[in-house]
Amino acid sequence: MISIGMSTSCNFPMGVEQSFRLARLAGYDGLEVMVTTDPVSHNAAALRALSERYSMPIFSIHAPSLFWMQLIGGRDAQVKLERSAALAAEVGASTVVVHPPFRWEAGYARNFERIVRETAKNAGVTIAVENMFPWRVLPGKFPRPFTAYAPSPDPLDLDVDAMTLDFSHASLTGRDSLEYAMAMGDKLRHVHLCDGTRSVDDGNLHDEHLVPGRGNQPVAETLTYLAESGFDGHVVAEIGLHKIRNQQTRLDMLIETAAFAKEYLGQEHVTRDPMSISRDDRINGRTVRRARKAAARA
Repeated sequence: MISIGMSTSCNFPMGVEQSFRLARLAGYDGLEVMVTTDPVSHNAAALRALSERYSMPIFSIHAPSLFWMQLIGGRDAQVKLERSAALAAEVGASTVVVHPPFRWEAGYARNFERIVRETAKNAGVTIAVENMFPWRVLPGKFPRPFTAYAPSPDPLDLDVDAMTLDFSHASLTGRDSLEYAMAMGDKLRHVHLCDGTRSVDDGNLHDEHLVPGRGNQPVAETLTYLAESGFDGHVVAEIGLHKIRNQQTRLDMLIETAAFAKEYLGQEHVTRDPMSISRDDRINGRTVRRARKAAARA
């Protein structure tokens, strides 16, 4: 059965622990942890404590590949990927998600395919390269695309063993996600569940990450295809909730996303009741706080 997870990026800028809580309440099977400025996100002891406390396994680690994460974990992109892979192994996650290199990361870009393959082998994890998209810059009144990634924003152009499909990124590129998934074939190992409406060529400047079903990508059809084709990777919700301040609304959107995934993967969706806090939970909570402080000092 295909496991359905939630990315901690859904709950940005809230902390990692709250993401565990919301994912559990919304009925997800596990978590993807994006490495961010939250020290818990790159502390294995803290993550293991949270995973145990909320009975939520960690499926994947998202390396700090976003533009605004350039300085998280240092300036060396290869080192950051290696640390993410080591973290995944420590917390029992099977997959690391990474973006293609930025053009200005010249050495990393030249050796990216080799680095990915060697890092995956050394850490014993799958490193799934995510499909990205052209950026658009606005010189005066005439917008034009700008290729921010090298050798390519499309993992189909790269010699890699595993790929991540992101529906919002496919939308920005003007790609049909079902066709994309079929083209990736057996190399498709991970899915970021979301939706989008328009491409960069249509003037869209935003990576939308909508709740699935609220855009125009064939998300339902792609999930059905995955279920019928023997896909055994993870489907992880990565919807944009950073502008939603009401916590109940956030939870409702996460529940809607999980229910959508379950429906089209042929599974039953069940939410969970809030946890009661026992003495053992309080001990685990202290473990998380100690780990947070230790990570902040490091």
